[in-house]
Amino acid sequence: MIFLAHIIVDDSEILEKAIKRFKRMVEKEGIIREFKKREYYEKPSTILNRKKKAIQRKLLKKSRKGRADY
Repeated sequence: MIFLAHIIVDDSEILEKAIKRFKRMVEKEGIIREFKKREYYEKPSTILNRKKKAIQRKLLKKSRKGRADY
């Protein structure tokens, strides 16, 4: 997996502004999030459990929201 995040900096551009632009691009592409996710090995069963819990939280939130609407 190769991520290519690069920006072109003009000579007249302020360095801080270019860094800010680069950080936004990296965040938008999800490079940091992906790196943190892959920083340590996670067993397949742990991944599955995490996904199941996320689905349960989502369904619980949806059911709570549905009850408040009536």
